[in-house]
Amino acid sequence: MNNKELSNKRLTRQEAAEYLGITARTLANWHSSGRVKIPLYKIGRKKVLYLQSDLDAYLDSVRQPA
Repeated sequence: MNNKELSNKRLTRQEAAEYLGITARTLANWHSSGRVKIPLYKIGRKKVLYLQSDLDAYLDSVRQPA
C-alpha cells in the first residue's frame, strides 16, 4: 500500500475514534455540536466514514509547540 492509499483510507466512526484516542461517542458529540469540524461521509442514516488524511490534518491543527 502506498502513501496515497494510506492517507485516503476510510475509517468507521469507531476506528476513527480509536485512531484519535477518544471514544466513538465523543467523536459523534463533536460532530453534532459543531465543536470540532472533521469532514466525514454520511452513508444512510447511521453509517459514517472518515478519511485518515482528514484525521491527520485535525491532529496537525491541534498540535502544540514544545
